[in-house]
Amino acid sequence: MSSKKHPEPPAPAVRRVPSQRPGPAGGKRDQNRRRRLAELCDAALALFLERGIEAVTIDEIARAAGMAKGNFYRYVEDKRDLVDALIAPVAAAIDAAMDRCEASTDAATDVAGLNAAYMRLALDLLQVYIAHRDLVRLYLQEARVPGVGARAPVAELEQRVTARTIALTRVAHEHALLAKIPPEVSALAVIGATERLLLAHLRDGIFEDEAQIATSLVRMVMEGITG
Repeated sequence: MSSKKHPEPPAPAVRRVPSQRPGPAGGKRDQNRRRRLAELCDAALALFLERGIEAVTIDEIARAAGMAKGNFYRYVEDKRDLVDALIAPVAAAIDAAMDRCEASTDAATDVAGLNAAYMRLALDLLQVYIAHRDLVRLYLQEARVPGVGARAPVAELEQRVTARTIALTRVAHEHALLAKIPPEVSALAVIGATERLLLAHLRDGIFEDEAQIATSLVRMVMEGITG
């Protein structure tokens, strides 16, 4: 296992809690709050995909969710808080996949082990994509624009994904399992290729077999940077 210290990726933002408490976990009040928050998230996601996060107002989100604007603030503090809640499932799933890959990469002793770790990561992320297609599309849509205001949670996730990908690549370099390409270059190349392939699939319908996208990308990358 590598003994070197790696810079810690940005920690997930601590989600703020509205002033009105949800009551005992699992109770009627808590269940109602979760249901209404899910309705707000569903309404917001549809509007955000159509027009972008910043262009959509709280009034529009509340109206689409079938509630008054005043009730919006019973469940979230503001639009940024809503975006945070919206992308939380994707962020948690990505972090878990990265954790598993980090452990496997650090334990790898040869290129085959490294290839297996990256393939597992690709398939794990594929499952995230399959389970949260619209959220992944929102992430791709918003991650490359200024991460200010309500977009901040998306920008924070993008920065964390980048930092963790670079950290994974550095571990492989320390084990002398990758070619002499700077970790930042190879990591960012993989991120860019992955996002472009996903956009081509989501927007243009170019690919039919999603699993083939993931496995082909890993093989292409490993053939290019190992040796």
